[in-house]
Amino acid sequence: MIEGPGRVVVAEAPDPAVPGPDGAVVSVDATAICGSDMHFYDGDIDLGMGIPVGHEFLGTVLDVGPEVRRFAVGDRVLTASVAGCGRCDGCATGDPVRCVEGPKVFGSGMLPGGQATAVAVPAADFQLLRIPDGMDDEAALLLTDNLSTGWAGAQRAEFDPGGTVVVLGLGAVGLCAVRSALALGAGRVLAVDPVAGRRDRAADSGAEPVEGPTVEAVLEATGGRGADAVIDAVAHDATLDDALACVRAAGTVSVIGVHDLAPYPLPALMTLFRSITLRMTTAPVHRTWKELVPLVQHGRLRTDGIFTHEFALADAAVAYAAVAERSAECVKVLLRP
Repeated sequence: MIEGPGRVVVAEAPDPAVPGPDGAVVSVDATAICGSDMHFYDGDIDLGMGIPVGHEFLGTVLDVGPEVRRFAVGDRVLTASVAGCGRCDGCATGDPVRCVEGPKVFGSGMLPGGQATAVAVPAADFQLLRIPDGMDDEAALLLTDNLSTGWAGAQRAEFDPGGTVVVLGLGAVGLCAVRSALALGAGRVLAVDPVAGRRDRAADSGAEPVEGPTVEAVLEATGGRGADAVIDAVAHDATLDDALACVRAAGTVSVIGVHDLAPYPLPALMTLFRSITLRMTTAPVHRTWKELVPLVQHGRLRTDGIFTHEFALADAAVAYAAVAERSAECVKVLLRP
């Protein structure tokens, strides 16, 4: 649990019960720290005291309600980070953000956190995915959020084949966005991050590292035209400013980073005058699985090199502190209960 800025504790909790006739309980085999969890750790977003966190987890089904049809005790499963009711027209699109009852995020105070030994999962038939044979835990964990988010961000950037795409921020989601943009046909991906080692990781994935002030560097790399699309995997005021300034006229800025709760001073006149499309996306994780699972299984989309560290769940405080360094060495952490 996160008890305040920089304060993580591991505590005993009651065993979860099946959350209704369509729910399940999953014993957690592996979970992960997401960049958005760090907003709680850093104090950008206040959850209140003692909220169990974590929305990326996989494990083994321990129990199911009587209405669950697709899963049984003993199945190895992963779950999407955002949940819906699984019954409405919105959920039928594969996007729980459209759920008529409202989407709920694990580990945000809406649903229990996945950084635990077991988790109650509602609407199990909608929410869970059986882990394909041969898929490792790192790849499966990326399918709970980060890879789906990078993929959705690249899709919604809507660049033409051969186009130039900028990715701002090269944490786990940004690196997934780099690989996704290339898989979707980008001719060039310019990778931006203040940490040189993270730019090197992006280069290993096929990107061109960009150094120096972002706008000037991107304009120089594109002959003054700007990029066809920019994917902002950070969403600070400064990166949003850079994204809007270095995208070409009539280009698209696709935002997948999590902004804090402060209002953003959108340069609306400039954005209007340059006919820029601005898209903000919470990934439709469930919908992405049909595309991403085969790509990952057949090696068309790499998942290696994103996770850099593994800790026991009991050492979560140490793990969070390591991620908070935002170094080249520690990009993403896997936790084992």
